[in-house]
Amino acid sequence: MNSLQINALKMIESERIRYLALHPTSVALSHASHQHFLYGVPMHWMNDWGTPAPLFVKSANGAHFTCADNIDYTDFCLGDTGAMFGHSPPAVAEVITALASNGYTAMLPSTLAPVVGVALSDFFGLDVWQLATTATDANRFMLRWARAVTGRNKLLVFDGCYHGTFDDAMVDYTMSDYAEIDIVNGKTFNRASLLGQVYDLGLHTVAVSFNDLSAVERELKKGNVAVLLTEPALTNCGMVLPEPGFIESLRALTIKYGTLLTLDETHTISTARGGWAKAHQVVPDFLVVGKPIAGGIPAAAYGFSRDMATRMKTAKDSAPAGHSGIGTTLSGNMVTIAAIHATLTQTATESAYEHMLGLVERLMDGMTAIIKAHKLPWNISRMGARLELQFCENPPKNAIEARAAQDETIESAIHLYLLNRGVLLTPFHNMMLVCPATTENDVKMLLQVFEDCLNVLLKT
Repeated sequence: MNSLQINALKMIESERIRYLALHPTSVALSHASHQHFLYGVPMHWMNDWGTPAPLFVKSANGAHFTCADNIDYTDFCLGDTGAMFGHSPPAVAEVITALASNGYTAMLPSTLAPVVGVALSDFFGLDVWQLATTATDANRFMLRWARAVTGRNKLLVFDGCYHGTFDDAMVDYTMSDYAEIDIVNGKTFNRASLLGQVYDLGLHTVAVSFNDLSAVERELKKGNVAVLLTEPALTNCGMVLPEPGFIESLRALTIKYGTLLTLDETHTISTARGGWAKAHQVVPDFLVVGKPIAGGIPAAAYGFSRDMATRMKTAKDSAPAGHSGIGTTLSGNMVTIAAIHATLTQTATESAYEHMLGLVERLMDGMTAIIKAHKLPWNISRMGARLELQFCENPPKNAIEARAAQDETIESAIHLYLLNRGVLLTPFHNMMLVCPATTENDVKMLLQVFEDCLNVLLKT
């Protein structure tokens, strides 16, 4: 253990004491919640912040929220992209208020459906859409369609990928000897953290290393891959950006070997209005998006071309009558439809993105300058309004390099120090998001607290 890690452990100990002193109401709520919620929270991830007790939220608006102890927080986590356009965006709040006494769900199309279809097509650039409640569901449904229209069974994903809790993608890739890189003899296996999995996901899913075109082509040549599913950048193992031309080459390879290409833009919608694919003029067979498209209301969508829609209809119409395994009762409900429309047409505007991208550039420059001033071998990766602090000198090229750069002790110390001073980062790694409501002062606050944190960490 090096001196930085030793200092981080000391910081964690002192900051946990500080947290308990600052948050007596959250601590009391945690004790009460343990009576009826597992780990004392409605969803166990809410307990993964490294705090002695969960931080309970009273209200949230724009780029800030207030905790149960009436402390104001500047939020750079933003629900891990769910509130990427800010908490309670005014346009979304307005339509939800209007719907409060006019019905929420009926398993029938809302009168807004036609204009929401136009909004989705205009925003993302694909012609035909279906709605889901989460990106996990959208990815599951997409895979069923892909297998149905291609007649193939395999899914290709990248090591380190994240596509929600979509079972088929919950895999990792290891080398044959678990130590040295051996691309040919690598194995796809169930993630060790996956609970209750009863069959080998590697039977129908294959994982390869991100930015490795030769590995992709090796698998596609086999002729059994229905769809290649990827984010334009890995975003949940630490950010791994695509090398120049990588995604474009995936598009060319999938066309060459008759495999469908799906881009999951749930996180990379941060790139620009319309997401990474539209900004880079890459047209996938399917595009999946969730979390932020309804301003924080649970919603997801997947889009495709008119030609793909014809193939999908043929597959559906040729199947026996009955449940297709695609869709849920609450998909496309009236509240979701209205919130999606308000988000895409009034909240996630060009001017909103201009503000976000300009501000995040200043944040990146400031973070980079602080790191260099402290002579740390760290870097900042960026995709649009999304930043990632990584404990390596150069941006990682794949998940293996990203994992090697992680240091849970230092990461936890930074998170807890910032949280105790009113700044929230994503708990699972070092991700920061800027939203339309984020201000120059919010960025200055993060930079100042981050610099203060490093001064303590590096103190000898």
